[in-house]
Amino acid sequence: MNKSVATGIALIVIGVIFLLPNFTNLTLGDLWPLLMLTPGILFFLGYAADRRNYGLLMPGAILSTYGLLFFYCTLAGWHLMRDLWPLYLIGPGLGFFLMYFFGKKETGLLIPGFILTLLGAIFLLGSTDYEYLWPLIIIIAGVLIILRSRRKAPDTKLPGESSSLPL
Repeated sequence: MNKSVATGIALIVIGVIFLLPNFTNLTLGDLWPLLMLTPGILFFLGYAADRRNYGLLMPGAILSTYGLLFFYCTLAGWHLMRDLWPLYLIGPGLGFFLMYFFGKKETGLLIPGFILTLLGAIFLLGSTDYEYLWPLIIIIAGVLIILRSRRKAPDTKLPGESSSLPL
């Protein structure tokens, strides 16, 4: 998709957003989050058009996450932001993961992705009735890491040596 087509699509979507209140019960106060969600989706489409531009996935993830969050709060009530604010951490975390999985597999992207997403998930679970679950998730993650490292550990026994433990 070239820049002219992307610009044209963006202008059409923005025009439709401003036109909808004239034909529906929706107001611009209900639709403004689409002004964030639309560019987020366009960033994803830009990546789909040229997969070498995996850097577009970060703003796509952030704007789409925040746009969906704001749209939900606009329709369901802003009081929900008291519990949903951790999505501010999860949006960039998802962006880092997307850049890793669809980019050049740079391991440096996994560290901030993991930290932001994990912190967001912990805070999100902590603000719900399931706040007791996040410590269990951390324990399960620790067990999985240990099991995985044991599977990858090199075999250090000498030839002819028994694998059983001495009694």
